[in-house]
Amino acid sequence: MNSSVAHEGVLLVIGIGSQKDRDSRPYREPLLAAAAERFPVWLFDSDEPTWQKDYTVGATALDCYDPQALVKEARRLAELHPIVGVLCPDEGTLAAASHVTEELGFPGLSVESARACRDKKISRSVLTEAGIAQPGFTTARNWQEALAAAERFGFPVVLKPRTLGSSQGVVMVKAPEEIEGAFHDTSRAAYPGVHIPDDYVVEQYLSGPEVSIDGVVFDGVYTPAFVARKQIGPEPFFTEMGHVVTAEDEILTDAAVRSMLQDAHTALGVTHGTTHSEVKLTPQGPVIVEINGRPGGDILPYLGRLASGVDACLAAVDAITGRPPTIRPTRSGSAGIRFFAPTEPCRVREVRIGDTSTVPGLVRAAPLVSPGAELLCPPQDTVARFGYVIVEGASYEECAERLELADGLITLDGEPLRTTA
Repeated sequence: MNSSVAHEGVLLVIGIGSQKDRDSRPYREPLLAAAAERFPVWLFDSDEPTWQKDYTVGATALDCYDPQALVKEARRLAELHPIVGVLCPDEGTLAAASHVTEELGFPGLSVESARACRDKKISRSVLTEAGIAQPGFTTARNWQEALAAAERFGFPVVLKPRTLGSSQGVVMVKAPEEIEGAFHDTSRAAYPGVHIPDDYVVEQYLSGPEVSIDGVVFDGVYTPAFVARKQIGPEPFFTEMGHVVTAEDEILTDAAVRSMLQDAHTALGVTHGTTHSEVKLTPQGPVIVEINGRPGGDILPYLGRLASGVDACLAAVDAITGRPPTIRPTRSGSAGIRFFAPTEPCRVREVRIGDTSTVPGLVRAAPLVSPGAELLCPPQDTVARFGYVIVEGASYEECAERLELADGLITLDGEPLRTTA
């Protein structure tokens, strides 16, 4: 360990590589690079580091879903090197990591706040009690209870597991005859290491476009950093297929949205950190879908920096280490991403990238899987992607047009897989 580490201490980062069988680097490298720009980084992860070694001074492989193991190892690390803060960007390990934050007394998500953000039943209850607009909701332990709830609310409704992310197990139900199959899809969704309660959320469907808002909380004050306009895949699932971020998105200055998000973060007890909020813009006004207690996934912080110059990754590090974060746009443009997913379950033979010169404003076109990887489709998996493209442009419209031009740029050669329903 070099002398600068002994003097400055280390920033403990938890769960950078926890991306199931996906390559975590495109998703997590900007955040780890930002952390390393501010402090020497020590990594806790479920596997030994690979690409992460470029940004870390040390690493410990352990079960990042086990709060007791994390606290024990964090205390051991603190005996050797001062820890300046705890940063966790991973939805699956966030709840366990909050025990380290709380036990060591650092700014960030408390155990209660992490649980409130993670558990959709708790979130809905807390936000409803705080007077924040929410869809009607309840929970059900079987399809018959879900049907009874849906008939009370009126169709369509949405079924969700309480503690999963990335739209896993989220299904729209438009008619009574669909409820049994939909409940089966919702109740079998899983993620390694994540406990899923056996009652599932049933809520009213909200009409209108959905956006995500990444923001920073410091000393209890919420500041939005950037807004992403989503592209959602075919019904009945809610697979996220792309996003466009525009530096001067009008939502950033919308008083009603900002007030709603401030009130929601206060109600959930979030005082420090970066969050990823999902908001439906309904005909009756904005409504919070959920608030995630970590930075946005899907390479969104990189898109935000491309479009506006705002580095939400640095802001995330600053917020949990006692440094007031800076949210100051230095660019005025747009950036967008499009993901490519299989249309049938398959084993990857090859991912091919076409002529990149045909797409103006192309920043990056890259595969996300290697030959031999097995890809499933919704409802079995909502994040099975084989590649992505990123473009930039002067406006939302220009980015959207360029993403359409890139639609066939990445193609998949795969061997069909047999799957059980």
